[in-house]
Amino acid sequence: MTAEPLPAWAFPPAGGFTADDLDRIPDLPPHTELIDGSLVFVSPQKSFHTLALYMLEHGLRRSVPESLRVRREMTIVLDRFNRPEPDISVVRAEAVADEGLNETRCLVEDVVLAVEVVSPESVARDRNRKPQLYAAAGIPNFWLVEQSEVAEPIVHVYELDHVASEYRHAGIHHKRLVVPVPFAIDIDLTEINRL
Repeated sequence: MTAEPLPAWAFPPAGGFTADDLDRIPDLPPHTELIDGSLVFVSPQKSFHTLALYMLEHGLRRSVPESLRVRREMTIVLDRFNRPEPDISVVRAEAVADEGLNETRCLVEDVVLAVEVVSPESVARDRNRKPQLYAAAGIPNFWLVEQSEVAEPIVHVYELDHVASEYRHAGIHHKRLVVPVPFAIDIDLTEINRL
């Protein structure tokens, strides 16, 4: 049995891949991210991840103001070598209207919230590297969602310290997520048990 040869795009160019490469490389696996010039491939997600995303997306859409839009699994161009795909993002409505329905990415200056639901294969990226990148790029709000021992979401809420360009912990939410920024949000986290 012989292994099939890797496609040419599997070998990074000198200096690494760039944000624009994600749109030019043919046949990339779905949800491929660019982190520090390297392609990152996503493995199949567990049921908790899928249900948490659905619940949070639905909760955000219920309360999002007209000036903002909720996006799921849309890459964000942070800089030339970083184009991560948060699980959920909230972006300025006019930016989405300008780009149209065929756009594959958002620009960082249009993002007001990035949300990552931690998966076993992405713990280090979701807890460490992605928040560092989001903060350095100026995204004002970040949520990190983890699974509790009773299989309910725990949401860690962070707000950007613009002077230090890093996130400050603003709260841990069990059972119910109630926050005033980036807009008034109230989500019953136990809803995951009814999905």
